[in-house]
Amino acid sequence: MKRTEPDAIKNMRKGILNTFVLAGSPLLLLSSCTKKNAENPNFIVFIADDVSRDDIGCYGNAVAKTPNIDRLAASGIKFNNMFLTASSSSPSRNSIITGRYPHNTGGSELHSTPPDHMVAFTEILKEKGYHTVQAGKFHMGPYARRGFDDINDNSKLNGDGGEALWLKCMKDRPPEKPFLMWFASYDAHRIWGPNEFTGTHNPSAITPPFYLAGGEGTKEDLAKYYDEIHRFDHYIGLVYEELIQQGVADNTFIIIMADNGRPFPHSKTRVNDRGLRTPFIVHWPAGRGHKPQECTALLSAIDIAPTILELAGAEIPEHIQGCSFTSLLHRPSEGFRNYVFAEHNWHDYEAHERMVRSDKFLYILNSRPQFPQTGPADAISSPSFRELDSLRQIAGLTSFQSDIFIAPRPSEEFYDCDSDPDQFDNIADNQDLSEVKNEMSKILKEWMQETGDNIPDSITKDWYERVPGNVKTKYHSIRGEPVDRKFNATLINNKGMF
Repeated sequence: MKRTEPDAIKNMRKGILNTFVLAGSPLLLLSSCTKKNAENPNFIVFIADDVSRDDIGCYGNAVAKTPNIDRLAASGIKFNNMFLTASSSSPSRNSIITGRYPHNTGGSELHSTPPDHMVAFTEILKEKGYHTVQAGKFHMGPYARRGFDDINDNSKLNGDGGEALWLKCMKDRPPEKPFLMWFASYDAHRIWGPNEFTGTHNPSAITPPFYLAGGEGTKEDLAKYYDEIHRFDHYIGLVYEELIQQGVADNTFIIIMADNGRPFPHSKTRVNDRGLRTPFIVHWPAGRGHKPQECTALLSAIDIAPTILELAGAEIPEHIQGCSFTSLLHRPSEGFRNYVFAEHNWHDYEAHERMVRSDKFLYILNSRPQFPQTGPADAISSPSFRELDSLRQIAGLTSFQSDIFIAPRPSEEFYDCDSDPDQFDNIADNQDLSEVKNEMSKILKEWMQETGDNIPDSITKDWYERVPGNVKTKYHSIRGEPVDRKFNATLINNKGMF
């Protein structure tokens, strides 16, 4: 049975961990299964850039080559319903590392910087004695730099994919200290190749998703995208082998995830499942068995920080809005959240959307319905978009493909995710489900109010022309009113609905 909101909030606010009291907890399981430093497990967080859940082999993609990720999933837990809080790089990463919603970090827009008083969970681990290391893409504010003993964000040293220093960081770590490695690749962010992995996937073997065009340009685009996912996977395999060589694999929790959806039309920046539902695999010490397990419970990316802190034996501070899901590591069949929430603020173009998702339904509130949702500038500049746009000009699009060009859009969208898992059939006007839709709308608005969210009149405008996506507008580099300002959302710790 799922926990209710009051109990979850009450437990979160205690700020006192009961990890060693709960029978069968992950840490007790650790202490019974490994002799090395069981009370201080290590952590590696692998974060891909712009990768959707459906583009990983263990999630059903028969083309993408991800053998190392699949191997870790086969002896860990594959989470099927982990949702990000934004389908945009820096807001998503700020949310993951703080355990807070994007508007509560003060970094809700792409490339925006949270205030110095913001606290990353890595800072708490560092103070607890962990050796904390970042390598690859950073894309967070100065506040997050306090959380790392070692920062490796030099793009030349990190290599084309962002993974070149991962092994070095593992080998250079002080062996006497527990560690957290924040390994964030540039893969699979555009631009792609050429590199040593180019050509791994054959375009002719790829069938594009039905909402994209089926031409050669789109197939080649997807093949290059899969090539870079394969590179991400390759380096995960190298790091795992190094863990084995060092004898610490049995005491290391590995998380594999992405920051937002694939950089194609219909995905990145969207608040649907293609933009927000991330691959999420947790592999942890030996002793729990090696049978693949799956968890279907709803989870939010803000739940990652408190989970790691609890596993490390650290207190969960009040400012963290997420909830620890350590119980699911031992009992993955349990329920967890009733709702997850996400937001879309400026990412190249003016936008303001809010989303609430339950097991069955998705509700979206769009406060800028006058604009189409063609995607971010990098997606608009892609071969995949150009093929769609060419079809549009000759009236050759299917209704699914044409969704990105619709303007104005509905201010409300409502989807039955069981009968319409791809979320193209908007049933906001379905009278038979009006009560359910109204309840979801109410829940979303209560969450916005409790967490200090806002809909400013003057938000950041388009920095680029909508098409072709690389021409600057007169508003370029001008920021509007941030959504956190009116209600001082960076100082609000309310958890919202659970």
